[in-house]
Amino acid sequence: MKIDKTINPLPAKPTGEGRAATPPKNDPTSASRQAESTSVSLGSTAAQLRGMEEGMSGAPTVNAAKVAEIKQAISEGRFKVNSDAIADSLIATVRELIGERA
Repeated sequence: MKIDKTINPLPAKPTGEGRAATPPKNDPTSASRQAESTSVSLGSTAAQLRGMEEGMSGAPTVNAAKVAEIKQAISEGRFKVNSDAIADSLIATVRELIGERA
């Protein structure tokens, strides 16, 4: 079986009416007009999130002194777990989550 390689190549540039109108790449005035007319608005939620992020950026995520204090108490056997407080907090969290879904 012989394979014939006489396939017509695709044109390098599209021709005719199907071509999109694009400004020339070397025209600085059309590029600046296009940049001036472009605007983006993210809304008030994005502004609120940005403000919250800026406010929290300086806050430490972990209280190193408290962690050291708890480690010391555990190693010395002084750390007591308050199971009633933990259970109450868990129940409150579950109630809160269930209330949000309802």
